[in-house]
Amino acid sequence: MNQVETLIIAVLRTCFSFLILLTVSIWIGKQVNSHNNHYNFALSVTLGSFIANMGFDTNLKFTPMLASFTALISMYLISSLISNKNRRFRLWLSGEPTVVIENGKLLDGNMKKIRYTLDDLNQQLREQGIFDLIEVEFALLEVSGKLSVLKKTKFQNVTKNEIVPTNNSVDIHLPIELIMDGRVVEKNFNSQYSSAWLNQELQSRNLQLKDVQYAVISSNSSLFIDLYNDHLKSPLDRE
Repeated sequence: MNQVETLIIAVLRTCFSFLILLTVSIWIGKQVNSHNNHYNFALSVTLGSFIANMGFDTNLKFTPMLASFTALISMYLISSLISNKNRRFRLWLSGEPTVVIENGKLLDGNMKKIRYTLDDLNQQLREQGIFDLIEVEFALLEVSGKLSVLKKTKFQNVTKNEIVPTNNSVDIHLPIELIMDGRVVEKNFNSQYSSAWLNQELQSRNLQLKDVQYAVISSNSSLFIDLYNDHLKSPLDRE
C-alpha cells in the first residue's frame, strides 16, 4: 500500500469514526457530556480513545475496533436500563454525594474519607461568592466534584416571601426522600416522618403508593409528591 492509499484510508476512517461518534453523542450525549458521575466520565474518556484509534491508527484493523466500540455502547445501554429500575445498582454505579457541612458544622470524618481538604472547600465556596464558613448551613460534594451549598436563612437572598413574611420560624434541613422510583426509602423514616405518617398523607390526597414516583420532605418541612401520571395535556418538550 503506497503513501497516497494510506492517506486516503486514514481520512475515510476519520470521517466515518466522526460520524459514529456524532450519532452516539446525539443519542446518549446528555448523560455522557455532563460528566455527572464516575461512570459517565470513564465512558466518555473510553469513547474518545476508541474514536481516536479508529480514525488515526491505520495499523489497527477497523472492523474489530468498531465491534469493540459497539460492545461498549451496548454495555452502557444495558447498565442504564438496569439502573433506571434498580436504585441500589444506580447508587453503586453512579455514587452518592458526600455531606461535608451539616447544621453549620464541618464533618471532618466525611472529608477525610474522600480526601477533601479545607483548601478545596474554601476554594469552591469562594467560587460561589461565599467567603465565610459561618454563612453555610449545609454543603454537599456532588459526585461530579461540584459543591452544592445551602446558606443559613439569615444569609440567603431576600425573596418576595421574606419582604412580606408568612412563616419565618420554619427550621431548614436537608431534604428527606421517602419514596424514590415508586419504592419506599425505609432508612429515611424517623419518629417525625414514619411509614404510618406517610400512608396517612397519601390517603388524605386520595393516593396509593403505586401512584407515586417520588416523595420528599423539602428543606422547609413541606411534603412534595410527584406522580407517575401527572395528567399534563401538553407537557413542554424543547428537544
